[in-house]
This record gives sequence, C-alpha cells and structure tokens, in this order.
Amino acid sequence: MTGTLARLSEVRIGSTDTDDGELSMRVGRVAAPLREQVLDVLRQAILDFRLKPGQRLIERELIEQTGVSRTTIREVLRQLAAEGLVTTIPQKGAIVVVPSAQEAADLYEVRAALEALAGRRFVRHASDEQVKRLRKSFKDFERLAKRREPDIQAMLAAKDEFYDVLLEGAGNTAIRETLDSLRARVRFMRATSLSQPNRTAGTVEEIRAIVAAAEARDEAATAAACEHHVNQAARSGLSGLAALDHEAADVLETVGS
Repeated sequence: MTGTLARLSEVRIGSTDTDDGELSMRVGRVAAPLREQVLDVLRQAILDFRLKPGQRLIERELIEQTGVSRTTIREVLRQLAAEGLVTTIPQKGAIVVVPSAQEAADLYEVRAALEALAGRRFVRHASDEQVKRLRKSFKDFERLAKRREPDIQAMLAAKDEFYDVLLEGAGNTAIRETLDSLRARVRFMRATSLSQPNRTAGTVEEIRAIVAAAEARDEAATAAACEHHVNQAARSGLSGLAALDHEAADVLETVGS
C-alpha cells in the first residue's frame, strides 16, 4: 500500500489474506502528531492480535505501509518496547512480545495487588451511579459469555469496560495507568485464559462476586474478590501454556501462593 494519508476515521491496520502476512495501514492527516497516530494504530493492532505474539515488525514494510520516515518508525517501536509490547531480538529485529511464563506470573502478581487496592478504593469512593454502572458492565460481559460460541475479543473488550468503571470509581490515576500497562502486557495470556475449557463460567462468577461485594460496600470482600479473580485468571492462562512449556508448568505451582 502507498503512503497516501487519509482521514483518521479510516485508520486501520490488519493482516490480509496473503501468505506473507502483509499488513495494510492508513494513517490520517489530523491534528495529532503523525508519530502518535502510527503508535496508536500499531499498539491497537497488537492488543487486538492483528499483530500476533512473536510476529516480526520489519521497518522497511512499516515504512512502506505508513508512508512515514524510518526515524518515526524507530521512535514508535522504541515506545512500544517501553510499554512492554515489543522486544528487539539480535539478528532478528523487533517482534511482538511473548512474555515468558515467569514474566507473566510476576505481572499477574502485581495486577492482583493493584486490583485489590482498586476494589477497596472503589467501595470507598464510588458513587451510587458508578456502582450501578459496574453492575451493568458485568451484565454486558455475562451476556457475551453465555453465547453458544463466545467471541473472545468481544469478551476482552467487555472486561475492559468493566475495569474502566472500576478504576474510574477508584479515583486513582496512578493505579489506572499502571494497570492499563499491565493488562496490555498480558493480553495474550488473558485471551489464553478465557479460551480455556470451563474458564468462562468461572470468570463470570468471579466478576459477579466483585460486583456483589462492591454493592454491599464491603471493602475487604471486594479486595479479596478482585485478587481471587486475577489469581484464577493467571492459573488458567498458565495452564494453557503448561502442555507446551515445562517452565509454565513449574511456575503454575507458585501462582496465588
């Protein structure tokens, strides 16, 4: 594709049906700096799995697809690396990151602690309207989870909405920014977790428990429910890797202990 610029509403990046995994991208000429537009498009493509874990990000191809300079592409890749979404392998270049089992377990441990804190703060600070919105976002997730063939990407988006409400009610920007980064870095594991047999039903019940505790304005119960949910998600995600990765099987034994 050429570097012709289009409106921001037409921004997109995704794998085509070609065998070589060619990407197609259009970036809009709008007020936002071009670097930020390319960064946003690439970041979202990674989070949506249109750029898959382990996939190479070749500078020459990205330059051709976006029409921006090599300097801009390198700046974007450095920022994605700082966010933990891209890593550079000697002799291979930039690839979409695949966290190791131990790295994933470490990230989940931090997530569990922060989400427990967010749960406590939500009970302490959220308005009655925010509590109602938390219930609604859970019901939206539950409806998607009960479909005969659940859409994992839609479920991840619904869970993100649930957390948006939880973190808004918690009212702590530092917690939100840190958790946003952690969730992005383990999104592959989150999808793996939801894909496990019987995991969806468990997820629904765990989130139901968070909502019930928040509605009861019980700080301790909400924090415990948040921590339990993250620990169960970690165990499920690592279980999905254990059959292929002996390290994941070893790390799995330590989760939640």
